[in-house]
Amino acid sequence: MGLDTPQRLAVDALLDDPKTRIIVCCGAGGVGKTTTAAALGVRAAERGRKVVVLTIDPARRLAQSMGIDSLDNTPRRVEGVDGDGGELHAMMLDMKRTFDEIVEAHADRERARAILANPFYQSLSAGFAGTQEYMAMEKLGQLRAKDDWDLIVVDTPPSRSALDFLDAPKRLGSFLDGKFIRVLMAPAKVGGRAGMKFLNVGMSMMTGTLSKLMGASLLKDVQTFVAAMDTMFGGFRTRADATFRLLQAPGTAFLVVAAPEPDALREAAYFVERLAAERMPLAGLVLNRVHGSDARQLSAERALAAAENLEEGGIVDQEPGKAGLRDATDDGSPAVDDVDGDAESHPEDVDSAEHAGHARDAEGTDSAGSGDADAVTAGLLRLHAERMQVIAREQRTRDRFTSLHPEVAVAEVAALPGDVHDLAGLRAIGERLAAGVPAGA
Repeated sequence: MGLDTPQRLAVDALLDDPKTRIIVCCGAGGVGKTTTAAALGVRAAERGRKVVVLTIDPARRLAQSMGIDSLDNTPRRVEGVDGDGGELHAMMLDMKRTFDEIVEAHADRERARAILANPFYQSLSAGFAGTQEYMAMEKLGQLRAKDDWDLIVVDTPPSRSALDFLDAPKRLGSFLDGKFIRVLMAPAKVGGRAGMKFLNVGMSMMTGTLSKLMGASLLKDVQTFVAAMDTMFGGFRTRADATFRLLQAPGTAFLVVAAPEPDALREAAYFVERLAAERMPLAGLVLNRVHGSDARQLSAERALAAAENLEEGGIVDQEPGKAGLRDATDDGSPAVDDVDGDAESHPEDVDSAEHAGHARDAEGTDSAGSGDADAVTAGLLRLHAERMQVIAREQRTRDRFTSLHPEVAVAEVAALPGDVHDLAGLRAIGERLAAGVPAGA
């Protein structure tokens, strides 16, 4: 363990606490947020809670690992999760469908139809910057309002920066409720002939410029969209603010997910600081894919020295003159390593072993096999040395984070030999999360 050993994150205590209603898994892209969220959902359900996992992962790995053909905007029951009264449901955010649902819920039928058919709305709802993060917040608010689940686990969008999840909803809300939108709505808001004449002069100048930038057709679509959405703009900001307050509530717990790499932990440190600034409850850090070893007592330096000794034809920790005695004899008699400890009581064994070893070397009968064994052993020692160097590098990286944020509890999840593709794999991740330390640590 490093000098700055962090406190261990009690994952099971967090999952079992009935006051915990929302867990948000956040972090940079590619660090295992989706797998972590799914594993937490499986473990919580099998410990008796009614859980829904909301993922925003375009790779759809969550559906595959949970044995569901496809996930959509509706929570679906996951079969094969056995718990004492617990249930697991999963869903994948459909960004456009969620936006459509908002329109349908807050506009009359005729206006909703006009909005949904508007080309600018279709572009906005399908791929406008920040829309995915905003809709993730909207869907979280909807799930929490229904109160059908004991626990909601959220897998945040795979953004370029983890901070986008907190920033984007505000940005989209500001856009929809901002000056640009209000200017486009202004002609319908101003009364009186003089006012309209004055405004139309300014609007014609502005729309002429915008037409060159956006194209006349797009500008018309935007203005039509704005007119239809007039009564809904305030609701976007209001709901975003309400969900933001929900994330600050005591029943919410943030888990920052990272890999033991400098860039990922640097991003995690920024996110920890941002959560503190926004007064959002941080449960701890999940450090994914941490390497361990069951032979940590053999250092990288000793392993490399042993490999070099074998490759040069010597034996590690042996006196000179016994290089030919590293293997057992053909008739099964012990090798020199086994004999030395009992040399005084059985000196003839040593003499026999030495004689047999020199004879084999002289005749060349076993030299090829011995050389192959040495090469394999040296290769394994070098692999172990590389593993120990990786472990040391990961520990130094973790210790730098811990020195900056000693208050953050950490769960280290041991790296698996392959990808997680089923419930058994998610259970294995859950067990590693609960243990909090990598194998061999």
